[in-house]
Amino acid sequence: MPELQRLRPEHAAALLAFERENRAFFAASVPDRGDDYFADFDARHAALLAEQSAGLCHFHLLVGPDDEVLGRFNLVDAADGAAELGFRLAEKATHRGLATAAVRHLCTLAATDYGLTTLHARAAIANAPSRTVLTRAGFTPTGETLQLNGQPALAYVREERGQ
Repeated sequence: MPELQRLRPEHAAALLAFERENRAFFAASVPDRGDDYFADFDARHAALLAEQSAGLCHFHLLVGPDDEVLGRFNLVDAADGAAELGFRLAEKATHRGLATAAVRHLCTLAATDYGLTTLHARAAIANAPSRTVLTRAGFTPTGETLQLNGQPALAYVREERGQ
């Protein structure tokens, strides 16, 4: 069973492989990261770990057998009890409920380990799988429409119950 793990230095090689293997798949629904992302990957990975160490972000990987990265699940811009959720799942891991399970688990970690009571997310209207994951994980549309990477998108929020 895949496991959600907090980003660590030793994940670098597997994470880079994940990004390379899924580059075309991701580019079909979100803008491509560009060649510089891959050329400067080690520096970028180090910067993410520094942000995480400072408590500004919480980065997680869904890791499968043989330490293969199957997805990224991140909480960014953490401040005042809130953060923005973002995620991407490997093409070969789709349609198995893994993204929904990982997002639900991350929501629990957000509340219990990181002190976050409000999570925000955005999903392109054309990205039905991401919108479905958010809804199944307890996010609700706010009614706000916006642009996400040049595409019409919806804003979502999830607040810890009892708040």
